[in-house]
Amino acid sequence: MNALEVHTDAGAVGGRRIDDDLTAWRGIPYAAPPVGPLRLRAPQPVEPWSGVRRAFHFGSPAPQGGGTDEDCLTLNVLAPGSASGSPRPVMVFIHGGAYSGGSSSSSLYSGESLVRRGDIVYVSINYRLGSLGYLDFTQFSTPERPFDSNLGLRDQVAALEWVQRNIAEFGGDPDNVTVFGESAGANAVTTLMTTPAAKGLFARAIAESPPVASAYHPERAARWSREFLEIAGVPLADAATWLETADPADFVEAGTTLAHRGADEEPGTRAFAPVVDGFFLPTHPLDCFASGSGHPVPLIIGTNRHEGRVFPRFLNILPTDPTRIDKMFSHVDASVKERAIAAYPGYPGRRAAADLGGDVTFWEPSVLCAQGHTTIAPTYSYRYDFAPRLLRLLGLGATHATEMYAVFGLTGPWARLLTALGGRRGLRAVTDTVQSHWLHFARHGTPAPGWPRYSPERRETLIIDDTSRVENDPLGERRRAWLGYEHRR
Repeated sequence: MNALEVHTDAGAVGGRRIDDDLTAWRGIPYAAPPVGPLRLRAPQPVEPWSGVRRAFHFGSPAPQGGGTDEDCLTLNVLAPGSASGSPRPVMVFIHGGAYSGGSSSSSLYSGESLVRRGDIVYVSINYRLGSLGYLDFTQFSTPERPFDSNLGLRDQVAALEWVQRNIAEFGGDPDNVTVFGESAGANAVTTLMTTPAAKGLFARAIAESPPVASAYHPERAARWSREFLEIAGVPLADAATWLETADPADFVEAGTTLAHRGADEEPGTRAFAPVVDGFFLPTHPLDCFASGSGHPVPLIIGTNRHEGRVFPRFLNILPTDPTRIDKMFSHVDASVKERAIAAYPGYPGRRAAADLGGDVTFWEPSVLCAQGHTTIAPTYSYRYDFAPRLLRLLGLGATHATEMYAVFGLTGPWARLLTALGGRRGLRAVTDTVQSHWLHFARHGTPAPGWPRYSPERRETLIIDDTSRVENDPLGERRRAWLGYEHRR
């Protein structure tokens, strides 16, 4: 068999040699295109094809600003070009983007550095986003035109099922799959860890800056879908017909308005998120982790030191100003608000407010997730503190998503720009630290030596910086200040 031709359960795919070391297969469909009668339905099997399908180019991103092709349920595989005497570990990446944007085709997510260094098989996926993937329209189902919930989450499960069925053909080990993701992609990871249909589809998990609390009960989700239709100018009596026939650009436009409105009216919530629908996602992830009833897979979980600082400047969707923060606290006891705000010296200053909003979105729920998961599986906590001088001068620090440069081994012009004012040696050091731990975890189920397991008693946390170290319960007083805060569901 040609080394670039691989047989999947739907048909043969032809890959492309990147160089002597790597082979890539791109745009492989893992589910049928969710178009026509399959729009807003659970993913369906791919129609088999004959001959060899060229897998040379990335598939279309899910509909979002700048693109509206609904035929988006594809994945990519990157593997070493040489044969191996045993199956290789598999790492499956789920991209972030607030469940409203992003794509596996981003150059940052190429995975080449991980595959070269770790001798792994790397998979990246696209999945439905925004109102076509994360609003719950089931209340508008009819016998003739049913709609399903949790479409993006179901897509991720379908992609992982594809990996189980097919990855051995690419040299990967289906019994050694690590699912990892960042931001919304990390929320996908923690949600998959509590989704019954995902049981057995992965052996380990890495969640980078997960907004774990972002999942909502049906009543709130149903209200958001009605608001979406109101924004689109659709009478509820005509909902089923419009949802089936509307241009995907109309979904994107109304969804963008809904997301921006929610950031001001219900700060701390996000309309595009999984739904605790009682069957596909039976229980809220925070409750699953609290009770120790998630899937018992080893977990790496962590956040960045200044998560929230990038959002007011570039993606203003978090509660990072006093007006939104006051609204966010309106449903909890005043003493909880007072205690939490007191933990951020300088509040209501811009940086303190941004740090508070970032912490309540990413760090505080990640701590709850970690401490609960320790009861059923090894758990490892980190905080990413590295920030080159340019980011510090801009007031961003180690803000949201900056750990991705280390995870994926950023090089070239962007790396030079990021370190133009210093920090090149530090970036190399943190890249070595992060990739060593991530790859050791993917191969063995534990990080590299020197990173102890997390425990609720000591809260051992790896602080990742140009010189990394382990601290017990970093920012412990701030963690305790959030006790009693209840996330809106």
